[in-house]
Amino acid sequence: MTVPTINTIRDDFSFLDDWEDRYRYIIDLGDQLEPYPDSARDAEHKVQGCVSQVWLLTSRKGAGDPVLEFQGDSDAHIVRGLVAIMLSLFSGRRASEILKTDAEATMREFGLDEHLTPQRANGLRSMIKRIMREAETALAPAAVGQ
Repeated sequence: MTVPTINTIRDDFSFLDDWEDRYRYIIDLGDQLEPYPDSARDAEHKVQGCVSQVWLLTSRKGAGDPVLEFQGDSDAHIVRGLVAIMLSLFSGRRASEILKTDAEATMREFGLDEHLTPQRANGLRSMIKRIMREAETALAPAAVGQ
């Protein structure tokens, strides 16, 4: 099972008026994440700044402006769902596209900024920062070569 596209998630979210239903949907998204490799449940892949444990594994395809693929996981159900939303927003895109993506706007659009605890919202921002750093790092060799 794979996580739906960000547009599908956006459409599904718009049909759910009740936040209890939205939380259930977010948890369901987390259940659709690809199995995360146990070998990457280590300090190197752990996202710092999250109260829950969150891991992020990045792979690159291509040179110059590579496509980045992300895998993620968390030990908390709702956070796993938030990981799924971020992966659908960022995974499979070029590093330059990732850097232009306004994830905070997506959080506001979904109402996550208002309906998450401050700790979860900060953890989500930590994950976004980590993804942005991964994209910057992926582009760094290309910038040096120019």
